[in-house]
Amino acid sequence: MMWTIHNKKEEKLLRTKLATFDFSKHSRQEIRDLVKRMREEMKTANGIGLSANQIGLNMRVFIAQPDKKFYAIFNPEIIKISEELGTMEEGCLSVPEVFGKVDRPAKITLAGYDMNGKKVKIKAWGLLARVFQHEMDHLKGIVFIDKARELHKYEIVDSQKNS
Repeated sequence: MMWTIHNKKEEKLLRTKLATFDFSKHSRQEIRDLVKRMREEMKTANGIGLSANQIGLNMRVFIAQPDKKFYAIFNPEIIKISEELGTMEEGCLSVPEVFGKVDRPAKITLAGYDMNGKKVKIKAWGLLARVFQHEMDHLKGIVFIDKARELHKYEIVDSQKNS
């Protein structure tokens, strides 16, 4: 179930800097199950990124799939950002129906670990860079509305209910 800022207990974790993921405390199967659970939650909510605290877990893990390629990143850090900024409208599964414009570096380099504990380094730009930065904010206890301007609400209409 998706945690939102509308519940005080859930908002507290959403606004908490998350704990380092300790691979030694989790079996490979537990890690696979965690990634599978996060992926299912993200897909169910029609998201393109999800951090662990959005489903109630205090660990530095996020997943992303803005296109065909799927990413599961543990203990990520942004190690390089471009001076060039880009502005895009963002939304968040933990802030339902609210959108706003957010300025972010156009290109980043992210370092972390994959689900096998292997070091990874990813150069990202465009939507992928934006999703990574959005999820990194979650791991630091920052919600997109803290950075966004021109906030507005959209009611998401379920087309199946109306047919």
